[in-house]
Amino acid sequence: MAVIIKPSDIEQNSMSIIASELEERGITLPPEHEAVVKRVIHTTADFDYAETLRFTEGAVEKAVTALSGGCGIVTDTNMAKAGVSKPALKKLGGDVACFMADPDVAAAAKKAGTTRAVMAMRHASKVAPKAVYAIGNAPTALLQLAELIRETDFRPALIIGVPVGFVNVVESKEELFRTCEEYGVPCIAAMGRKGGSNVAAAVCNALLYAAADLQNPEERNWKT
Repeated sequence: MAVIIKPSDIEQNSMSIIASELEERGITLPPEHEAVVKRVIHTTADFDYAETLRFTEGAVEKAVTALSGGCGIVTDTNMAKAGVSKPALKKLGGDVACFMADPDVAAAAKKAGTTRAVMAMRHASKVAPKAVYAIGNAPTALLQLAELIRETDFRPALIIGVPVGFVNVVESKEELFRTCEEYGVPCIAAMGRKGGSNVAAAVCNALLYAAADLQNPEERNWKT
């Protein structure tokens, strides 16, 4: 059997396999969610996400519109930041930031006796209030974002809530999703324990590819 080494061919074959296996499992994805769910499965090889990813009404469409207008992205890890497609962001005029290693954020967290994730979200809400927030690691970041939504006029373009782990992970996602539904903030969350920075980046990229009209991997610059 021939070995496939071209990145675009690998992706196209992977997506075909994913579509086939979803059909075998009797899973039909809503058309508006399909690209995001398949991108996450492609990243993780985990078909559970076909059932655990939840979307507030119109979340994908609203996020794609925001990104098309140059909306930025805030992540809670440099790993997620590194995984976000820079060619797509460049085409759209957006950028991606992570404030977790910011010295002022670290100092403020120490002084307040809280996590850097909490202070990073407070800082980001001031400097990038309309950004897409992609959270793949810190449940405390989700809880802080939910609090900011309830107690201030903070209304980001989208919150991606996909932390991974065992402590406060399930609860934080449920609280975030409930808060976003109540206040009309677009949200995509991976309910349960699974998630991670790679999942956060995958969701971002699915949205970016749609916004930049780069769904076809042949049209992307793989060297960038």
